[in-house]
Amino acid sequence: MNIQRQDLDDAAAQGLLQHAQIDPLFEFLKQRHSTPDIAENPDKARFSGTHILYYLGGLLAICAASLFTTLAVEALGMSALLVLSLLYAACAVAAAIWFEKRGLGIPAGIFATLAVALTPLVIFALQHVLGFWADAWNAQHYRDYHRWIDWRWLLMELSTLLVGVLMLKRFRYPFLLLPVSMTLWYLGMDMVPALILHAGNDVNWFSEASWELRQHISLVFGLIMLLGAFFVDLRSRHSKDYAFWLYLFGLLTFWGALSSMGSGQLSGKLLYLAINTGLVCIGAVLVRRTFAVFGGLGMMLVLGNLSWTVFKDSFAFVAVLTLLGFALIALGIWWSKHEQTISTKLRSALPEDLRELLEARASHQEAVR
Repeated sequence: MNIQRQDLDDAAAQGLLQHAQIDPLFEFLKQRHSTPDIAENPDKARFSGTHILYYLGGLLAICAASLFTTLAVEALGMSALLVLSLLYAACAVAAAIWFEKRGLGIPAGIFATLAVALTPLVIFALQHVLGFWADAWNAQHYRDYHRWIDWRWLLMELSTLLVGVLMLKRFRYPFLLLPVSMTLWYLGMDMVPALILHAGNDVNWFSEASWELRQHISLVFGLIMLLGAFFVDLRSRHSKDYAFWLYLFGLLTFWGALSSMGSGQLSGKLLYLAINTGLVCIGAVLVRRTFAVFGGLGMMLVLGNLSWTVFKDSFAFVAVLTLLGFALIALGIWWSKHEQTISTKLRSALPEDLRELLEARASHQEAVR
């Protein structure tokens, strides 16, 4: 039986439980059931050999249908490609329904995701059948969708987002957020040429002004994706993790744009270091390793750059970094001893929704260690 905090809140609202009893009872149930019973529900296993086979096979099918569509497939003709991709998508949806009825959530989610991943291919073939983009040199082949940034891809991306939302309403599986998040990432890049084109016909796509506009829009778009992921995280705090892929591609967009905006000045490097340090801290607070990975990469990049340029021949820089590393290790030891007390005090000052999110993520991390 999987009892969530919302169940206890509902019981208290109906007078079956005192509100003051919710927190201690919920902590008791978390400790009692901290180790999931894999034998009773194999879909709750964190990462078993079966799951590896599931995801490996699913990713291969998705890549074959989208990333690695070759000229040989297109040689059949766009009409044949349209029919084949529609049949492929229909079979994927049918397979998702079949697996779902049999309680196999992971294969159902993979096949539902495959149907969403096929959407841009369907729209691409349909556009060519209707005669669109006949003059587009970088839109002749579907594989260019994953290589070239161009405003003409917007219809494919918007259609994919629409299908993704509809599929999420029917199949509530977090893996469906993979093609949706990836499409949002593409959209953040392709919308820039559309804005530049709207500003005027005589545009140098590779000018410094165009490049700066791309950077700033990608930065803002990535930040919006992260805020959206946080909202989804709050809404789904008592259920499945729907925010992971949104966080991942939001960070790709935000961190990628931020990392490409270096001016070479020391003040800019220090600001970049501070932002990446903030990402690591956010990852620790939200219990999201993705933030820590990107923040850690950014910190290594800027420290490596500083050691190569500003402090190229300075022994003091190496000594300071070494001492800083030892200090962080000591801080980690101290934190491990007082984490529970500090976390409880800090979380008590947070809004209820955010506090419940952090508690849910923390209990989830404990359960899979």
